[in-house]
Amino acid sequence: MLDKLRNFSKGKLAGVLVAIIIIPFVFWGMGSVFSGGNTNSIAKINNYNLSAQDFADFVNNSKISTEVIKENIDNNVLEELLTQLVSTTLIDIEINELKILISDEAIANRLKNQKNFQDENNNFSRIKYEKFLLENNISSVEFEKNIRNNELKKNLFSYIGGGIKSPYFLVNKTYKDELKEVEVDYIDLISIYTKKNEIKIDDIKKHINENKEKFLIEKIDISLIKINPNNLTGETEFTENFFSKIDEIEDLIINNNKINEIAKKYNLKVETIKEYYPKENKDDLLIEIYKKRNSSTLELLDKNDFFVLYEINNFKKLLPSLENKEFLEIAKNDLYEIKKYELHSELMKKIQKKEFENKDFSKLGKDEIKNLKIKNVNDTDKFTFDSVSLIYSLNLNNFSLVSDKNNNVYLVKIKNIYENNLDKNSEDNKIFANKTNKKLRDNLYNSYDFLLNEKYKIEVNQKTLDRMKNYFK
Repeated sequence: MLDKLRNFSKGKLAGVLVAIIIIPFVFWGMGSVFSGGNTNSIAKINNYNLSAQDFADFVNNSKISTEVIKENIDNNVLEELLTQLVSTTLIDIEINELKILISDEAIANRLKNQKNFQDENNNFSRIKYEKFLLENNISSVEFEKNIRNNELKKNLFSYIGGGIKSPYFLVNKTYKDELKEVEVDYIDLISIYTKKNEIKIDDIKKHINENKEKFLIEKIDISLIKINPNNLTGETEFTENFFSKIDEIEDLIINNNKINEIAKKYNLKVETIKEYYPKENKDDLLIEIYKKRNSSTLELLDKNDFFVLYEINNFKKLLPSLENKEFLEIAKNDLYEIKKYELHSELMKKIQKKEFENKDFSKLGKDEIKNLKIKNVNDTDKFTFDSVSLIYSLNLNNFSLVSDKNNNVYLVKIKNIYENNLDKNSEDNKIFANKTNKKLRDNLYNSYDFLLNEKYKIEVNQKTLDRMKNYFK
């Protein structure tokens, strides 16, 4: 956990900052997670201490209920919240160090321009504003402080990445990367795979023997009694007497009585199903019991028209017979998929080692090579978006494996790349300039992440954190 907090900024900080900036100003009431706190340090950022009370306040303001925290205490929910607190505190420290300020007038303008607080004439409505504060149980001081904090963080972003203007050659590169046409030759590998009907029975048997654990099925013995008014009380209706005896049976189950003991006590008939497996008997009730085999071996089920008392015995893991056609088909399909995977792996290894050449492509494809021209990076008529993105990252004569939306796999070769330069006077120039600027800003934010990671030392007081975790247990 300590390492996680020390490395909190790697890829996360920019996300935290963006989340802070885009959070809408909407609040709702919630009881405090903590009734109080103390001044013990829970974390330290260089020489700046975060107290347990700071953390308690942060958890309260996170709007996460006590129940949710308690349920996820072993999933590091408090560690995640502490990471967020460290991140936001660190940004506040940076804002102070860089002396980033915002005037009261700017805050007032930000407040007055919020649509929520404007009347039908788009003028600021004091009544709407005060109603909002009352409905959300928040003071004007607290709300306006939140606006100030968010504006300061936005200004920090502007400080880090503001003023970026990409040169034409970078904008042109973005334009060409997205709008170039890429012509590919491709082979649908389904034409290369071993055909299912060509897989020999001896190969299937060998595959089963080498992977027995994969094919074992679990069979169980089930003893059950269907209980209704007639066989329990001799009545035809669900009476108070009937439900009283059902309560007695539930008490017997709690006291670890077996089904045969209960059957004897109430003169009920036990039905036994040996070595049950759902695919061999698709009875809905038995399937339901089978699904519960790992959670309950003796249980009473309410089925509305009747009750079912069941007991599970003799768990057996068995290898199905090869005479079972369904099992044989499962084993064949598994072997088929493995052979596909092995082919994919072999091709990728050769491609990555640059050992796969044009002659190999031609030999593999024979008469199955097809041609396609992809119009732009968003053209997903044939391949998935991720596959097209991969194709657009390759160079001329490169090879790769790609897929379509049905998970069919193809081997592609980049045959031609057709590019045009961006017209500086076109409408596209502004669009792609903005896209390029965003890429540069993202790179700056990533660099800023690394800078902060080097600049600040994060230490966690594990004892204080453990005490707070024990609060919820």
